[in-house]
Amino acid sequence: MTEQYKTVYEGGEGEIVEKKSRFIATVRPVETEEEALAFIEEMKKKYWDARHNCSAYVLGERQELMRCSDDGEPSQTAGKPMMDVLTGAGLTNVAVVVTRYFGGTLLGTGGLVRAYSAATKEGLANSTIITKYWGTKLLVNTDYNDIGKLQYLFGQREIPIMDAQYTEKVSFVVLIPVSRVEEIKKAVTEAVSGRAGMEEVEQLFYALIDGEYICF
Repeated sequence: MTEQYKTVYEGGEGEIVEKKSRFIATVRPVETEEEALAFIEEMKKKYWDARHNCSAYVLGERQELMRCSDDGEPSQTAGKPMMDVLTGAGLTNVAVVVTRYFGGTLLGTGGLVRAYSAATKEGLANSTIITKYWGTKLLVNTDYNDIGKLQYLFGQREIPIMDAQYTEKVSFVVLIPVSRVEEIKKAVTEAVSGRAGMEEVEQLFYALIDGEYICF
């Protein structure tokens, strides 16, 4: 299990015009190859009257699966440059289709590579890109006297408090990268002189999106 990877949270669209040819990039997050293929077919139906609907997708936390299609353009001038943009940005679990409406002027192989790359970059620029972290939800129970110490500790170490319950004792649920669990447990124990109880609730991926932590 990889500890973190970059992906697209919300896809976007981007368009460039090169010598009167329109290149429309549509980006979408995908989890499986079936999702990627269904997305490509959806775009081909949407832009049925276009000359080309070239595609690329990357899947797997370590980019294990990569596929691309030139869809009738000269070999290596569309799908591969599009995929290179995705992998160059360190992205995975993402698909992109670049639709071309031919403008009447041939661009040559170099011009096609530049156009498909630029369109893909424009689509990514209009997408929401996030980093997903593999983390642990840790439940921490302690006395009311220790609230300030723990809040300070979590704030200093940039550990988000996802939930807080105030009953006979105080319970915090915090989100910690897996690699830092033992470090944080030790810091909590030292901060409250061993008075805190701790339990690892679950492991999951999470990301910081628009200032808010989202679990997946």
